[in-house]
Amino acid sequence: MRPVEVLEELVVLLDESGREIGTAPKLSVHDTDTALHLAFSCHVLNSAGEVLVTRRALAKKTWPGVWTNSFCGHPLPGESFTDAIERRARYELGLQITNLRVTLPDFRYRAVDSSGIVENEICPVYVASAATDPQPNPNEVMEFAWVEPAALQRSVRDAPWAFSPWLGLQLQELTSFNA
Repeated sequence: MRPVEVLEELVVLLDESGREIGTAPKLSVHDTDTALHLAFSCHVLNSAGEVLVTRRALAKKTWPGVWTNSFCGHPLPGESFTDAIERRARYELGLQITNLRVTLPDFRYRAVDSSGIVENEICPVYVASAATDPQPNPNEVMEFAWVEPAALQRSVRDAPWAFSPWLGLQLQELTSFNA
């Protein structure tokens, strides 16, 4: 049984220097004038060293149907990154993870999708190991694949339109998926 996700998920709002300045409902934050807020991205590896990529469900508000990193999310007010990442791994992918480590602690980006909705996040990037097989939540993930990191790099370089902008930016900064 999949855990119930927080019904009105709050995100942590940040000022330009990254200091917390309040909270707001997640659904009200992602629009054409998105406030800077706290998030995270996680790349999950299997025992063969392949990285899990997911295709966002068509019902997603931003970047529906595009391929992206394993999963993303927002820590709730007062929630540690570790707890938030484990919560989202279970919710989005029915996945248990181990060996969680930060690889890009200062990653930040702003991107606008084709509908005009803006992502504006301070978004540390993590890598983890899969302890179980993915069982995607269809409201979040429509497809997934395990791929060699070098093949992912080539695919994002050759067809950037098929991938989330944050994945492309993260891959430019990641030297490897090993911390």
